Amino acid sequence: MTQLPFPGAEIPAPELAEVGRKLLTGEVEFLKGVVAMSGLPAADRLEVCFAGRSNVGKSSLINALTGRRNLARASNTPGRTQEINFFTAGESHYLVDLPGYGFANAPLAVVQKWQALLKQYLSGRQTLRRAFVLIDSRHGIKAVDEEILTLLDQSAVTFQVVLTKKDKISEAHLQETLAQVRTALAKHPAAFPELIVTSSEKGEGIPTLRATIAGLV
Repeated sequence: MTQLPFPGAEIPAPELAEVGRKLLTGEVEFLKGVVAMSGLPAADRLEVCFAGRSNVGKSSLINALTGRRNLARASNTPGRTQEINFFTAGESHYLVDLPGYGFANAPLAVVQKWQALLKQYLSGRQTLRRAFVLIDSRHGIKAVDEEILTLLDQSAVTFQVVLTKKDKISEAHLQETLAQVRTALAKHPAAFPELIVTSSEKGEGIPTLRATIAGLV
């Protein structure tokens, strides 16, 4: 049987799943919001970031990963959250919440400032080990997602696609989305060759994503 490109990540071994659970549900705290490169915390630990277009479910996913209800706050207005938010996970990791892109209601000057900061962050953060790009299972990869994927390629930052809201669609629809995502990712050299499918509401895929983060070095 031919292996599909970009297969789903395997369910982690129990011991690695437990390491991931302890890391991400232990001492996780909000550190600061950053609006300029000068405000970044010291690059003294491993770092992963989460990116996704507005309303993709990024805050819900971060809350599910950390077992907290309101660690990451969602905005009802797309483009409202315009800071890079840093969270500490123990003394070993930063979890970084990038602003939702799309900026439906943000002024052009704000968008341009944000794009510049995002490019600087992605290309200049040596401790950034992986970007997790969230894609809504109901919609697949859209043109606005292609922009961030291309930026990650150009910045030589390995990224892994995490599909969200699996519980909102049928299995047949999910398979259609997976096919579309795999085709789109084939042209991106920085794409990590495994997909993670999640439901923050049902907890599906959360142990896999935790273990993936814990396994990075």
